[in-house]
Amino acid sequence: MINKTQAEKNTAVTRECAMSELNVCLINDSFPPEIDGVANAVTNYAQIIARDYGRTTVVTPDNPAADDSAFPFPVLRYPSVDLTRFVGYHAGLPFSPEVQRKLEQESFDIIHSHCPITSTMLARSLRDRIHVPVVMTYHTKFDIDIANAVRSKLLQEEAKRFLVSNIAACDEVWTVSRGAGENLRALGYQGDYIVMPNGVDFPQGRVDDSLIAEVTGAYDLPADLPLLLFVGRMMWYKGIRIILDALKALRESGTVFRMVFVGGGGDKEEIVAYAEKLGLTDWVFFADPIHDRNRIRAWYCRADLFLFPSTFDTNGLVVREAAACGLASVLIAGSCAAEDVTDGVSGFLIEENAESLAAKLTELCAKPALIRTVGEGAQRDIYISWDAAVKNACARYGVVMENYRRGLYPAHERMSDEFIHGIAGSMDAYNLRRAMQQRRMDELAADYRQLRDDMNQEADRFLDGLQQGQAWFQAGLQERQRELRARFTEMAHYFDRFM
Repeated sequence: MINKTQAEKNTAVTRECAMSELNVCLINDSFPPEIDGVANAVTNYAQIIARDYGRTTVVTPDNPAADDSAFPFPVLRYPSVDLTRFVGYHAGLPFSPEVQRKLEQESFDIIHSHCPITSTMLARSLRDRIHVPVVMTYHTKFDIDIANAVRSKLLQEEAKRFLVSNIAACDEVWTVSRGAGENLRALGYQGDYIVMPNGVDFPQGRVDDSLIAEVTGAYDLPADLPLLLFVGRMMWYKGIRIILDALKALRESGTVFRMVFVGGGGDKEEIVAYAEKLGLTDWVFFADPIHDRNRIRAWYCRADLFLFPSTFDTNGLVVREAAACGLASVLIAGSCAAEDVTDGVSGFLIEENAESLAAKLTELCAKPALIRTVGEGAQRDIYISWDAAVKNACARYGVVMENYRRGLYPAHERMSDEFIHGIAGSMDAYNLRRAMQQRRMDELAADYRQLRDDMNQEADRFLDGLQQGQAWFQAGLQERQRELRARFTEMAHYFDRFM
């Protein structure tokens, strides 16, 4: 089938259906305090939709460290299992009847899943109950994640088949780049998809020099030496070994430089140890993850080149973040991160090995003017704001909603759909039983309240009678006391007279 870009498909339908009052359900397995590219994407989608297009609710697994009070939109969390050690985040247990019940009450127009596994299972189950379309964005090369999490080849293939079946069951599939779409095809997906690029939440331009000095001042970064930068998860599959091996060769060739890695991740300890083994620790520094976006911008503005030799990433938002700050990137030719990048104009392209990177760095460290010119080209040619990206997505939401109303999407009758239907039916039965139990509890509570009121009334009557009896007894006692005093007085007079 022909893959069409978002722009090509949207030209066919130019009206924006109900764009002023959208109500969007955004579902993803990661969300702050977990920080990755997809969590950042969902956060920006939610903020911009809530600000400009209507309402949105983020649905994500529970995290004990979460504080959602600062977000200008509701965040609904559902039960989770801590799989940080294996996949870097808390994995959700999506079939929570309580969560489903809450979601059903929200009157969503569309469901947008950003993870093709548990989040999409939850999205499909919710669709089965509220009958609105599901869009799924494929952000990450999940075959690599599956290979890292599952060692058995047989189980890997089964996991891929399940993932593809889950994606194919959605009404429309988006990818963040052409390379992401090709990866999806390689997994076995045969349906259509639309390229819907993510944006960058940085404005174009630099931050104040005072902030740059504050953020970077703790490191030995002489102003006359080229500063190389990496920002992202510290995982080997990001091409970090290529960077470190190239830096060793660069140093041995006599080129003096500084390198800073900003981020955290499961491989960070090994990466730091490898840098020590190569004898780079006096020129190479490792900074902790930074959640303040302006402080991250400060690193981009201080650096001379951004190194991102990753073939794992499907979009490479960090490359566009660097471009927003006028910083050029060194990328692997043919990688997703290098899409729309012209070598020597808006970035620099290399082969996927340390020798190629070392040769390019040796060349560029001697050409600071060229680095600055290409950084300006990156800012001009490859930058896209989140406002523009979400505007495109919301326009497409209207098309998806209209297509769904017209019945243009295939019926959901796969084997996996039968599983989802069964889950939905079980939830209906559970909710019916829960409702009956709740009604019985309400009846028992009403009976209890009536019994309590009756007992209180009887107690009040008893106390009133007791008080009345006590008053009668006291009145009688007082009368008897008066009679006795009168008789004592009479007797006293008698004794006084005759005795």
